[in-house]
Amino acid sequence: MTDHSRELAVGGTADPYVDKPLKITDFVRYQGASGDFNPMHHDHRRAVAAGFDQPFAVGMYAAGVMGGYATEWMGPNNIRRFRVRFAEQAWPGDVLTFTGRIVDVRESEVGREVDVELAATRQTGSVHIHGWATFAVPGGES
Repeated sequence: MTDHSRELAVGGTADPYVDKPLKITDFVRYQGASGDFNPMHHDHRRAVAAGFDQPFAVGMYAAGVMGGYATEWMGPNNIRRFRVRFAEQAWPGDVLTFTGRIVDVRESEVGREVDVELAATRQTGSVHIHGWATFAVPGGES
């Protein structure tokens, strides 16, 4: 269960999560589960022919990790909205760090609604994916 013992306030942050280095095997596993078999994510020859140095990450893979990160922080039963924007490609060997920050807290008929901004940042310091989520945190969980 998610611990909301600390007050949820604008500016509050989640502990960062540093994922393991990305591997083409991760991309292939995600593609098998999702049915997205774009060869740019696993076939070196096709990726190079299309003008890339190598296959690149499946953006939805990191979006899925981001969703898990956010719900681990605020609770899987509390999520109401989740969206992402892909900013920059990630590559095999990249290490993504996931971060989250509370940007709004308001009272509503369901209790408190909490808006968070999320990011998956490459080891270069550039953002791979931006994310936003809204959670409804029942009043009894302050």
